[in-house]
Amino acid sequence: MSAVLPLERLTRPSPLRSLTFGDWRLTHVPDGMVQLRPEGWFSGLGPDDLAALAPYRDPDGFLVASVGGLLVEHRGRSLLIDAGFGPRRLEAAQTHPALGALAGGDLITQLGTAGVRPEAVDTVAFTHLHDDHIGWVLAADGAHFEGVTSFVLSAAEWREAGSLLPASPAGRVRTVPDGGEVFPGVTLREWPGHTGGHAGYVVEVADEDSGDDGVRRVLVLGDALHSPAQAAHPEWRVFFDGSDEKAVATRRAVLEEAARPGTLCYAGHFADVVFGRVEVTDGGYRWQARE
Repeated sequence: MSAVLPLERLTRPSPLRSLTFGDWRLTHVPDGMVQLRPEGWFSGLGPDDLAALAPYRDPDGFLVASVGGLLVEHRGRSLLIDAGFGPRRLEAAQTHPALGALAGGDLITQLGTAGVRPEAVDTVAFTHLHDDHIGWVLAADGAHFEGVTSFVLSAAEWREAGSLLPASPAGRVRTVPDGGEVFPGVTLREWPGHTGGHAGYVVEVADEDSGDDGVRRVLVLGDALHSPAQAAHPEWRVFFDGSDEKAVATRRAVLEEAARPGTLCYAGHFADVVFGRVEVTDGGYRWQARE
């Protein structure tokens, strides 16, 4: 964590944040937030591990996870990766013992603030089909995204959970294999574990000789990781992961890839540090937030 970044960024959800790389603009579009109860979200943590989470806890003792999506704009076209929780709020007593409050409602308005009308988005891609990633597509049978030509996800996620999508979006689903293109310059990566068909995305924002601060690509991590603290602890088990073994293996592989030169990451649940790099340390990795 950079010393110039205020510590409170670890304990609040992210506002609208944009990065520009040549003719690419990537924007975190906030929808809301979810509180994660560390003792429930992570399985089997000891006292030392829980102590390491102290800087990430809000005044109520929760980890704060942003909820929203990543808007990718390139040459007049717009891709949205994930679609938030939608226009609703659940209090802690209405969610799960591993969670606190869960709220959405801002994504459509925030798209407008970013200068993009929802109906102008031509592709929506999902990392997976949990409700905090598809909320605005569930709302009004997908009517907020009338201009979308395809809703993209992995074939495995479509097989396992495609019934969650309303009829209109389901009729425009396009499954893409590992390494397949979902949007010009954007490819899908199969990163299973959180769900059987969980996917990440790679945005190639520059060639080998260009790019802001040497950034040539951006990895969209989805729910491979939920907290910046996991960069140093990929072995931590997450209660909501569908397969512990696959999820841990995926985290390790993603961190290794994210630490390569020229790579920036977007981790949509990482409080107010959603853009950053993975740095190699003596003991493994750490998250270095983008200022």
